[in-house]
Amino acid sequence: MGPLPRTLELFYDVLSPYSWLGFEVLCRYQKLWNVQLRLRPALIAGIMKDSGNLSPAEIPRKTQYMRSDLQRLQQLFQVPVRFPKDFSGLVGKGSLSAMRFLTAVNAEQPEMLKKVSRELWMRIWSRDEDITEPQSILAAAERAGMSAEDARALLEKTATPQVKNQLRETTEAACRYGAFGLPITVAHVDGQTHMLFGSDRMELLAHLLGEKWMGPVPPALNA
Repeated sequence: MGPLPRTLELFYDVLSPYSWLGFEVLCRYQKLWNVQLRLRPALIAGIMKDSGNLSPAEIPRKTQYMRSDLQRLQQLFQVPVRFPKDFSGLVGKGSLSAMRFLTAVNAEQPEMLKKVSRELWMRIWSRDEDITEPQSILAAAERAGMSAEDARALLEKTATPQVKNQLRETTEAACRYGAFGLPITVAHVDGQTHMLFGSDRMELLAHLLGEKWMGPVPPALNA
């Protein structure tokens, strides 16, 4: 038997722009580092509440910092993240419907999870569009290449106890790992578990994996 594949679990919520940055970096490095990437849609509101943390929307200086931070990171990470007009309104609306939808996608059509997640981030963090209305979620799914029929069926599943419980369980799992916000990357390496918070710990992640860090946009591998 060969060595066990090293697994990275990425717990994320589309309400978090830093989750998007972390997601794109791990997608870019997955093959380069030869790791298994397990995407875990979770609910940031549940994690904030459980840990007693406050949203940046509740701390004016943090909001102000985030605005300029994301502008700088957009160029560095090459991810089209833009600060929305009404940040506190956005946080107030939350992401429960969207994250339940991604939970259903993960259960039924896991191969679509990356694309649908990205389209939801594009809506909220690039084009300042809604992600709470059913039509918004369906539009993101169809833009990701899902049939309208499949998207509707999955949207209906978001009302089921199975989907609601799964999202709750994933959120609780993140809390057990010590999350106080998102994203968190949980690395399982050589029988050890490391929890890293945020999208700015990727160099440390590379070090733990014994791999090379080449910045957020690694040069394309020559065939």
